[in-house]
Amino acid sequence: MAHGDITHIDLPVSDFDRAKSFYGAVFGWSIAAPPGFEEYPMWQAPNEISGGGLAPRSVDFTQPRSYVEVDSIDAALETAVAQGGKVAMEKSPISETSWWAAFEDPDGNVIGLYEGTTETG
Repeated sequence: MAHGDITHIDLPVSDFDRAKSFYGAVFGWSIAAPPGFEEYPMWQAPNEISGGGLAPRSVDFTQPRSYVEVDSIDAALETAVAQGGKVAMEKSPISETSWWAAFEDPDGNVIGLYEGTTETG
């Protein structure tokens, strides 16, 4: 993936088992929780490129959220705010080499940001 590519889509769900069964049957997604992320089962599309997660539905998370890869989350958040958006989620670590954040655009759409790599070390 490169700067500007959509890298991940989170789906808010109220029942993980039901969602796994539903999306597995409808789209053929394999869904499993990676080690260390037991409360965040991740889906992988048959093309083995597309993917995302099943996240707990909450008052603040009711719609699917796309994540866009950027070179710098800090710079992307700064630009979003300068253009009339606002920070919805500050930069937070996923691993030692990757981070995520989210901003709200002027129309209220929440867009996730991803920076990093899946490699460690």
